[in-house]
Formats: sequence, structure tokens, C-alpha cells
Amino acid sequence: MSEKRDYYEVLGVAKGASDDEIKKAFRKLAVKYHPDKEGGDETKFKEANEAYEVLKDKQKRQRYDQFGHAGVGGASGGGGGNPFEGFGGFNGQNVNFDFGDGGLGDIFGQFFGGGFGGQQQQRARRGRDVETSVTLTFEEAVFGVETDLRLNIDVECEHCHGTTVEPGYDMKTCPTCKGAGQQTRVMNTMFGAIQQAVTCETCRGRGKVPEKVCTVCHGSGTERREQKITVKIPAGIDDGATIRLRERGEAIGDGARGDLFVHVRVKAHKKFTREGDLILSEEHISMVDAALGTEIDVETVDGVIRMKVPAGTQSGTDFKLSNHGIPHMRRETRGAHIVSIIVDTPTKLSKKQKELLGQFDTAKKRGIF
Repeated sequence: MSEKRDYYEVLGVAKGASDDEIKKAFRKLAVKYHPDKEGGDETKFKEANEAYEVLKDKQKRQRYDQFGHAGVGGASGGGGGNPFEGFGGFNGQNVNFDFGDGGLGDIFGQFFGGGFGGQQQQRARRGRDVETSVTLTFEEAVFGVETDLRLNIDVECEHCHGTTVEPGYDMKTCPTCKGAGQQTRVMNTMFGAIQQAVTCETCRGRGKVPEKVCTVCHGSGTERREQKITVKIPAGIDDGATIRLRERGEAIGDGARGDLFVHVRVKAHKKFTREGDLILSEEHISMVDAALGTEIDVETVDGVIRMKVPAGTQSGTDFKLSNHGIPHMRRETRGAHIVSIIVDTPTKLSKKQKELLGQFDTAKKRGIF
């Protein structure tokens, strides 16, 4: 496995860089590598985003500076070290262990009948979760949108309505477990022969089986069909967000449906970039307009807005358009639109223009201006 690059190196900033320097470095890389932009690079975009998510957070950055990638849950290398090094080992605080399916928890469950308490733990039957993605325009992400998804998934059998039983027939007591829903196995272990209660393989813990299985789904309780699912995308959603729709995943016979996870991608905009609840853009003006002041038309997601640029504005000056940014998802307010002014310095001047600028420079040195 390849080793992760240093996050400061990824963003191209020094270790002592300020928050503003880190933010600007990420903004530049995000625009350059966004995967939906021509010439973008998804791998580099994700790498820059990962680095920024750590370095923009004061606590995460402090842990990263002290422990490296291991301090922020991104330890690199091929293993062999202590995974709890730097965190107090087993005596540390708030350390949770999830062994997952097939881990040590299942091993102890086999020895002691399904858990340290000696009780059989049965999981509720549910269908598989489904993942899909949707791609939005910048404006759709800002204002929200309803979109239709079409998925080929396992849904409830229309013939037996998910019961697995042929209509007109009933359920009968399982002949294998005699209605108990469990079977007893004897396992030979290092501790000797141990009895273990397991879910009945015939009735899958229900204690009953169909008198006659459904002739359409053959006892599965489901059938594969195309489903049209309408998803409401909330205003202000960001690229990389995931929407969870409970019980809109695949069905299963005599059980609950799984969930549907919709991963959101937002296309890069030709003019705007996003930073939290802010929309950022640039406007170019001439050197004369910067010196004398002017009014310009600024494109926003709400349309064109007339903005005043005062005399003496320097290149790089930011102007704030309140309430024209990203809507907040949990309250009825919006962020701002930040407009950065870029003053264009002319590269080709006529003889007359050069004479005028020379006169201006001479007058300035004499203290007239």
C-alpha cells in the first residue's frame, strides 16, 4: 500500500501556514483538479480535500502535527506497528472496539452461545442497502431540486406480497426446529464439547415455513423490477454529501427493506467556486476604473447585480454581497457572495498613453497628487 503524502506538501504550504493561506491553497487546487472540470483529476482533488479537512480544523491539525496520519485516522504504511501507539494503548479513554461480522465477537459467540451474556442474539432480517449517485449543476445544489432515479432492485413480490407463500395456502410449523426457530449444535473446541444455539437454516428463525412456496418468486418474497424513486435534494447540499432514504433499498421476504444511499456530485461551475456557505468569484476591471472608481455588473446565482467599486480599489480587494451565497440547510438564511476584484495592468500602450502615464508619475513625485 502506498504511503500517504504529507498534508502540507499536498496543499503546497509550509507547516506554519496560516488558516487563510491553507484556505487559499485548497481553493486553488479545488478549482484546478475538480473531476467534473475539463482536465480535472479526481485522485488529486480527493487528496487535496482530505488534506484540507484536517488542516482547517484546529484540533485535527494539532493531532496531525503531533502524531502524523495516525492522529487523524489515516495511518499509512504496510502495518506491523501498534495501532494504538500514541493514544495510551488499552488504557486510553473513549476507545471503542467493533469487531464486526466474522471478527472476534463471532468467535466468542460460537463458544458461548451468541455473546458474553450467554443469550442468542438474532438480527432482524432486512434487505440489502443500495448505493447510487446523482450529479447536479452548481445552481441545483444551491437551490435544491427534485430528481427521479430509476433503479433495478429487488422489490416485494406482487403475487405473494412478500410472504413467500402461494396465495390460498398458509404457514406450517417448521419440521426441522419444531417451531423453535433455533437448532442446537455441539462443537468440539479447546475447552471441550460446547453446545451452541444457532438460527434454524430451514425457516431462518421464523419457526414456520410455507405449506406451498410462491410460484412466482419461489419463496424469496421478492422479484427484480425497475423502480422510479423521486429524491428531494435540499438547498445548500455540497459535493460529496450522501442522502439516506430509509427502507427504499432492496426488499427481502418476511423482513424490512434496506436503505438507499444517494451520493451527490456537483459539477464545477465556470465562474463560481464554493467554500462552506460562501460563493466566490472574480471580476476584472481596468487600472483607470480602479483609480477613479466605477460600477460593474456582477453575475450571481440570483442573476446580475450592479456593484459599486470605489476609487482607489486595489487588486485582490474582496467585496461582500450579503444573502447571495449558499442557503443554510437548517435555517432560513444564506451565506454571502464574495467578489474579488482583479485590476488588469495594460501590457500594450500607445505612445500617447505612455506620455500620459509619464506625466502622471512626474506629477506624483512632485507631490501634486
